Amino acid sequence: MLLRHQCEHDELNKPTTQVTRHNSHAKGTEKFLAHLAMLFFAIFIAGSYSIGALATQHMQPAPLQALRYVVSVILLGILCFGVLRMPMRIPAQPWRFLVLGFLMGVYMLTLFIALRFTNPVATGAVFTIMPLLSAGFAWLLLRQYTRPGVLAGLILAAIGAIWVIFRGDLQALLSFDIGKGELIFFVGVICHAIYVPLIRKFNRQENPFLFTFWAAVGTMFVLLVPAAPQLPAIDYLHLPAIIWIAIAYLSIVATGLTFLLLQYGSLRLPASKVLGYGYLTPTFIIIIEGMIGHGWASAPVFLGALVTAGGLAIMAVLPD
Repeated sequence: MLLRHQCEHDELNKPTTQVTRHNSHAKGTEKFLAHLAMLFFAIFIAGSYSIGALATQHMQPAPLQALRYVVSVILLGILCFGVLRMPMRIPAQPWRFLVLGFLMGVYMLTLFIALRFTNPVATGAVFTIMPLLSAGFAWLLLRQYTRPGVLAGLILAAIGAIWVIFRGDLQALLSFDIGKGELIFFVGVICHAIYVPLIRKFNRQENPFLFTFWAAVGTMFVLLVPAAPQLPAIDYLHLPAIIWIAIAYLSIVATGLTFLLLQYGSLRLPASKVLGYGYLTPTFIIIIEGMIGHGWASAPVFLGALVTAGGLAIMAVLPD
């Protein structure tokens, strides 16, 4: 997938432990578990698109995301400092979590803003362009290189994603008729593509639960900035049930659990292979949207989603 040793010349002046953390990958059972973690990551992320689309019909994206992260921080705090009894102290180099929080905050906010203008399948397709971007940022930040075969898989999957974004309409593709929501979310996709290799770069061998907690704290502070003027005006006692369902799902599953899965995978697999699982997102969204009664995607759109999944299959069988 990504070559581990091509950048050794550039890494000669760095500590050996740092080279290992940035450029070595898991083997055997640990590698299998990392792939399994990323599969569930894709499923849980797909669910957040559909639930988010329902919730944004009743609440603005900024306060919804801020509330989601407030709940996440509380739950993770109880887990870390109550159940697991970890020492409560400010982590070393806390700026790391503000950087991660900013990137994740922009990603989450642009996703929910985009869902007010477009459908979950289209935003999921935009998400699948991220591995190409992530491979580039992994080279810039970690000096990880992408093999030609893997690059071919990334390009194939991106072609399928673009086909879904343009709704399987060749005329729309030729005229570059892309929606406002897709353009908004693309900004967030860029942030997430930077975010994944930074998890590996910023990791100081902290406990994964503790690392997740501080990353959520950083994201919460970032999201509270745009949400603060709107939060006092919300009638919390009369919110629709879907809002509380969305907050519960997004805070517990799509924040805490997916972050743990993403961290587990990103510390054991190359960055582009980790994000390659995002190629399954449109397919899972199509299935979820159909199952909850929102209608099934057209055959051309579904074909594009299958092409993106094919790109993942190519990368999955290639060595790291």
